[in-house]
Amino acid sequence: MLRTVAVVLIDMTAPFEFGVVCEVFGIDRTEDGVPPFDFRVCAERPGEPLRLSVGAQIIPEHGLDALLDADLVAVPASLIRGEYPPAVLDAVRAAAARGATVLTVCSGAFLVGAAGLLDGRRCTTHWRHAEEFAARFPLAKLDADVLFVDEGDIITSAGTAAGIDACLHLVRRELGSAAATAIARRMVVPPQRDGGQRQYIAVPIPEREADSLEPLLAWLQQTLDQDHTVASLARRARLSTRTLARRFAAETGTTPQRWLASQRVAHARELLEQSALGVDEIARVCGFGTAALLRHHFRRVVGVTPMDYRRTFAQPDCRTPGVQ
Repeated sequence: MLRTVAVVLIDMTAPFEFGVVCEVFGIDRTEDGVPPFDFRVCAERPGEPLRLSVGAQIIPEHGLDALLDADLVAVPASLIRGEYPPAVLDAVRAAAARGATVLTVCSGAFLVGAAGLLDGRRCTTHWRHAEEFAARFPLAKLDADVLFVDEGDIITSAGTAAGIDACLHLVRRELGSAAATAIARRMVVPPQRDGGQRQYIAVPIPEREADSLEPLLAWLQQTLDQDHTVASLARRARLSTRTLARRFAAETGTTPQRWLASQRVAHARELLEQSALGVDEIARVCGFGTAALLRHHFRRVVGVTPMDYRRTFAQPDCRTPGVQ
């Protein structure tokens, strides 16, 4: 269970990426139904000021010993350097070996890579740092096109806002969608963006195509139980299928069908937590059609079966005996 969060700071930490971790885990949101976190800001020398990357300072209260029993060790972005503090690397390695989850935001992946924790693992970082990262850590399986990568005990994310996505994903994975949605609502951000979405769209969109697809996306969220194809969506948006696909990628970072699948899985999570509907009915309501198709997509996105998820996150009155 996610209870204790230790964020590790070094000299020249980026304040936004640090703030992302603070916003998700460091604020008491128990009045919104979010379990409290024991949040610790840690550094090699507690009580001494550290420079931030914007000409300010911060004084961490905790030393590296605070990582010893942390459930989550978060490493925000900092100035990329040739060598990282050996004591910090040792502390992060020890936490990972003990079973803590390690989460990086943006260039924080360089520190975790320097600790040797990304060798042979899928990971990501900001697209601007991808070439340097790949050269320094050739054994890591870098995917520079995605927002975040969940490898179970290690979660890496791309720049700035992708760190929010990764943090909320972790909350959802460990505490359920209700907690993640409550935090996202207070932060005024989308509660879920699929980690496989692209970081960066290099092709500009012509001005005449600049109208938002938000009305179409809102309508799709209200009609998840219906069949949708790229052709039918293009007709509704009064666009060609090619133009719709390009516009969809520009606004969501993914394809219409992948976006629909992620929204359907998100809806299924809510129903598994908050209703006693069986898997067959949830599959129908969410637009998957069959329980087998729901299980396929749910396991791909969430990592467990719908029933395993329900046993972990369902409200007590929703754990109906015999529900399949």
